[in-house]
Amino acid sequence: MILFKLHCEASHEFEAWFRDSSAYERQRGRGQVACPECGSSAVEKAVMAPHLGRAKRSVAARQPGPTEIRQKLQELRRHVEANCEHVGPRFAEEARRIHRGEAEARGIYGDATPAESESLSNEGIEVARIPWVPSSDA
Repeated sequence: MILFKLHCEASHEFEAWFRDSSAYERQRGRGQVACPECGSSAVEKAVMAPHLGRAKRSVAARQPGPTEIRQKLQELRRHVEANCEHVGPRFAEEARRIHRGEAEARGIYGDATPAESESLSNEGIEVARIPWVPSSDA
């Protein structure tokens, strides 16, 4: 997964997760990447500073620990919940409707079986599974 900072023609900035750079390009080419503020699909990557590690640090020192991974996954969950629509068990059906242009292009999340996910992927519909950790340690 890769996080891109994006901006629309109205200069609204937002972030979105993609499987890889080519997934972003495919979705943008189909008009499936839209500004959450104004809905514009005229979206481009914003300038991003690369994250460069220090050369003297060991590989083990750069590896995130379980606590940091959990925090990042909680942050990802909050981002998805704040910026995407929960469609529950209708995920596969709604993803197909969006892909065919029968429903508004937008970010969605919900539940899909492994078979449904594979079927969507075979149809050229980009999906990604993310670990859905509890939103807090409470």
